[in-house]
Amino acid sequence: MDIDKALDYVRVNHKAVLATLKKDGTPALSPISVGTDDAGHVVISTRQTAYKVRHVRRDPRVWLCVLPEGFFGEWIQLAGTAEVVDLPDAMDGLIDYYRKISGEHPDWDDYRAAMVRDQRCLLRITIGKAGPDVQG
Repeated sequence: MDIDKALDYVRVNHKAVLATLKKDGTPALSPISVGTDDAGHVVISTRQTAYKVRHVRRDPRVWLCVLPEGFFGEWIQLAGTAEVVDLPDAMDGLIDYYRKISGEHPDWDDYRAAMVRDQRCLLRITIGKAGPDVQG
Protein backbone atom coordinates (compact mmCIF):
# COMPACT_ATOMS: atom_id res chain seq x y z
CA MET A 1 0.00 0.00 0.00
CA ASP A 2 1.24 3.47 -0.83
CA ILE A 3 2.13 5.50 2.29
CA ASP A 4 0.16 8.54 1.07
CA LYS A 5 -2.94 6.35 0.68
CA ALA A 6 -2.38 5.01 4.20
CA LEU A 7 -2.12 8.56 5.58
CA ASP A 8 -5.40 9.43 3.82
CA TYR A 9 -7.00 6.48 5.62
CA VAL A 10 -5.66 7.64 9.01
CA ARG A 11 -7.02 11.16 8.40
CA VAL A 12 -10.57 9.77 8.59
CA ASN A 13 -10.12 6.67 10.79
CA HIS A 14 -8.80 7.42 14.26
CA LYS A 15 -9.13 4.11 16.14
CA ALA A 16 -5.99 2.00 16.29
CA VAL A 17 -3.91 -0.47 18.24
CA LEU A 18 -0.28 0.51 18.76
CA ALA A 19 2.40 -2.14 19.25
CA THR A 20 5.70 -1.26 20.93
CA LEU A 21 8.40 -3.54 22.26
CA LYS A 22 8.91 -4.25 25.94
CA LYS A 23 12.41 -4.58 27.39
CA ASP A 24 12.20 -8.38 27.00
CA GLY A 25 11.33 -8.05 23.30
CA THR A 26 7.67 -9.04 23.59
CA PRO A 27 4.97 -6.75 22.18
CA ALA A 28 2.97 -4.30 24.25
CA LEU A 29 -0.38 -3.40 22.69
CA SER A 30 -2.31 -0.21 23.41
CA PRO A 31 -5.67 0.99 22.07
CA ILE A 32 -5.18 4.61 20.97
CA SER A 33 -6.60 7.46 18.93
CA VAL A 34 -4.44 8.36 15.97
CA GLY A 35 -4.17 11.30 13.60
CA THR A 36 -1.77 12.88 11.15
CA ASP A 37 0.25 16.07 11.03
CA ASP A 38 0.91 18.33 8.07
CA ALA A 39 4.40 16.86 7.59
CA GLY A 40 3.04 13.37 6.86
CA HIS A 41 3.59 11.74 10.25
CA VAL A 42 1.11 9.68 12.19
CA VAL A 43 0.64 11.26 15.63
CA ILE A 44 -0.61 10.02 19.00
CA SER A 45 -1.25 12.00 22.18
CA THR A 46 -0.22 10.17 25.34
CA ARG A 47 1.15 10.73 28.84
CA GLN A 48 4.90 11.00 29.41
CA THR A 49 4.51 8.37 32.15
CA ALA A 50 2.89 5.75 29.87
CA TYR A 51 4.75 2.52 29.24
CA LYS A 52 4.46 3.04 25.48
CA VAL A 53 6.57 6.19 25.85
CA ARG A 54 9.24 4.30 27.80
CA HIS A 55 9.25 1.60 25.14
CA VAL A 56 9.62 4.12 22.29
CA ARG A 57 12.43 5.95 24.07
CA ARG A 58 14.31 2.63 24.31
CA ASP A 59 13.35 1.22 20.87
CA PRO A 60 11.60 3.57 18.39
CA ARG A 61 10.13 0.79 16.21
CA VAL A 62 6.31 0.75 16.29
CA TRP A 63 3.45 -0.96 14.49
CA LEU A 64 -0.16 0.15 14.13
CA CYS A 65 -3.39 -1.52 13.10
CA VAL A 66 -5.82 1.28 12.18
CA LEU A 67 -9.49 0.30 12.21
CA PRO A 68 -12.75 1.84 11.03
CA GLU A 69 -15.14 3.29 13.60
CA GLY A 70 -17.35 0.18 13.53
CA PHE A 71 -14.35 -2.18 13.91
CA PHE A 72 -15.23 -4.43 10.95
CA GLY A 73 -14.40 -3.41 7.40
CA GLU A 74 -11.33 -2.03 5.66
CA TRP A 75 -8.30 -1.63 7.95
CA ILE A 76 -4.61 -0.92 7.47
CA GLN A 77 -1.37 -1.83 9.16
CA LEU A 78 1.61 0.47 9.46
CA ALA A 79 5.22 0.02 10.53
CA GLY A 80 7.54 2.87 11.35
CA THR A 81 9.72 4.67 13.84
CA ALA A 82 8.46 6.98 16.55
CA GLU A 83 9.95 9.93 18.33
CA VAL A 84 8.67 11.41 21.58
CA VAL A 85 7.98 15.15 21.52
CA ASP A 86 7.73 16.48 25.07
CA LEU A 87 6.18 19.70 26.34
CA PRO A 88 6.59 22.55 25.76
CA ASP A 89 7.61 21.60 22.20
CA ALA A 90 4.61 19.28 21.84
CA MET A 91 1.90 21.88 22.58
CA ASP A 92 1.26 23.07 19.01
CA GLY A 93 1.22 19.45 17.81
CA LEU A 94 -1.22 18.44 20.57
CA ILE A 95 -3.55 21.27 19.57
CA ASP A 96 -3.33 20.29 15.91
CA TYR A 97 -3.97 16.63 16.85
CA TYR A 98 -7.11 17.59 18.78
CA ARG A 99 -8.43 19.83 15.99
CA LYS A 100 -7.96 17.21 13.29
CA ILE A 101 -9.71 14.49 15.30
CA SER A 102 -12.32 16.39 17.34
CA GLY A 103 -12.63 19.89 15.89
CA GLU A 104 -12.45 23.08 17.92
CA HIS A 105 -12.11 22.89 21.69
CA PRO A 106 -14.55 25.08 23.68
CA ASP A 107 -11.70 26.48 25.85
CA TRP A 108 -8.16 26.30 24.47
CA ASP A 109 -6.63 27.76 27.65
CA ASP A 110 -8.23 24.93 29.63
CA TYR A 111 -6.97 22.40 27.06
CA ARG A 112 -3.41 23.73 27.30
CA ALA A 113 -3.55 23.60 31.10
CA ALA A 114 -4.83 20.00 30.96
CA MET A 115 -1.98 18.98 28.65
CA VAL A 116 0.56 20.33 31.17
CA ARG A 117 -1.28 18.91 34.20
CA ASP A 118 -1.59 15.48 32.56
CA GLN A 119 2.06 15.53 31.39
CA ARG A 120 1.04 14.91 27.78
CA CYS A 121 3.47 14.32 24.98
CA LEU A 122 3.18 13.51 21.31
CA LEU A 123 4.39 10.37 19.59
CA ARG A 124 5.34 11.36 16.05
CA ILE A 125 5.66 8.34 13.77
CA THR A 126 7.45 8.21 10.44
CA ILE A 127 5.83 5.45 8.41
CA GLY A 128 8.19 3.10 6.62
CA LYS A 129 5.70 0.53 5.40
CA ALA A 130 1.94 0.32 4.95
CA GLY A 131 -0.37 -2.52 4.03
CA PRO A 132 -2.02 -4.79 3.41
CA ASP A 133 -0.91 -5.16 -0.18
CA VAL A 134 -3.04 -8.23 -0.82
CA GLN A 135 -6.24 -9.67 0.59
CA GLY A 136 -6.64 -13.30 1.57
